[in-house]
Amino acid sequence: MLDLKMIRQKPDFVKEQLGNRNVDPADIDALLDEDTARRDLIAKSEQLKSTRNQVSGEISTKKRNKEDASGEIAEMQKVSAEIKELDEQRRATEAKVYDMAAHLPNIPHPDVPISATEDGSVELRRIGTPRKFDFEPKPHWTLGEDLGILDFERGAKVSGSRFLYYIGDGAKLERAVYNFFLDQHEAEGYTEVLPPYMVTDESMYGTGQFPKFKNDAFRITTQDLSLIPTAEVPLVNYYRDEVIPAEKLPVYFTALSPAFREEAGSAGRDTKGLIRLHQFNKVEMVKFTKPEDSWDELEKLTNNAESLLKKLGLPYHVITLTTSDMSFTAAMTHDLEVWFPEQNKYREISSCSNCTDFQARRAHIQYRDDDGKLQYVHTLNGSGLAVGRTVAAIMENYQNEDGSITIPDVLVPYMHGKTKIEKQA
Repeated sequence: MLDLKMIRQKPDFVKEQLGNRNVDPADIDALLDEDTARRDLIAKSEQLKSTRNQVSGEISTKKRNKEDASGEIAEMQKVSAEIKELDEQRRATEAKVYDMAAHLPNIPHPDVPISATEDGSVELRRIGTPRKFDFEPKPHWTLGEDLGILDFERGAKVSGSRFLYYIGDGAKLERAVYNFFLDQHEAEGYTEVLPPYMVTDESMYGTGQFPKFKNDAFRITTQDLSLIPTAEVPLVNYYRDEVIPAEKLPVYFTALSPAFREEAGSAGRDTKGLIRLHQFNKVEMVKFTKPEDSWDELEKLTNNAESLLKKLGLPYHVITLTTSDMSFTAAMTHDLEVWFPEQNKYREISSCSNCTDFQARRAHIQYRDDDGKLQYVHTLNGSGLAVGRTVAAIMENYQNEDGSITIPDVLVPYMHGKTKIEKQA
């Protein structure tokens, strides 16, 4: 969340910056009004407590001197009741202030393109040339069903729409992809983590999924747990309510996990194939850094994701998302979009974001600076990569006229030497 002190001191700046993220300036005014009311209640309560302490001392003196203190005692009983009422009002107002603040997105970096929609993103670079086919390329779902390696029909029968079975070489290709990703990230200095797949509400709050996006989560209501929408949640919350020793920074984590998403706002979009499922595998990268290092670390993070696409030989480009299109928690996001021949367009396969101190404030993750003062770390996250989308991109870009799929060279060792996927027996 944003620093309330900063909002109080620079309300016009906050209104301007969050206005670029489609936040109504009236929301900032309402927050500040509630915050003023909260601080007024604290001041009144503290003043009455000071009076009560002073009079309590006088009552004790009178009692020692065997003097009548009944009037003061009766008055202090009224004061105590008033303090109790003020403190209850303060707690209610405080909860409202924090709820309002928790719904505000991060302040965008000055270089983020300003737009009220996703249109206006800036292309940073384009790598690789889309393949020219001498036959009509097929979509990956048709290829997968024809080869017998993807079974959407039985996935829907067993679990409903947007679920599937990977079969035989399809399952092996998925496994090859994520093992390749993890090995590459380990070589780049990331520590592999196998995290929990269910997390508490506090954890979802810490990374910004709650309260704003609570309806998008798959909930375990009997336990107040949520299935993770990304490994970012358990990885960032690993250090929740902790002070990371400064000498350990930066910390790099990577993890393979399933991601579970309601996709409530995607009705009718990408209903076929591997692009938008309720359950999919993803390799995640998360970083904890000092504030002065985080922007360099964002470029490194993006390069780590890019290196995977380069080694797989998949054409892609990198764009900086607009103020309206980047995630709620991000100050800047670079999206990697890979080429899909059948759609004749680039599709997102990774979002690499610097969340600055936004998540660290919510999750209370700090370190001590050179002066020994507690400071909030900066957190970064990025997909490295979305596994199912990578499998889909490989299938479409490496398809052959006979419907087979050539395995990218870097994955052949992970496929036990197999160089091509052909129709399942």
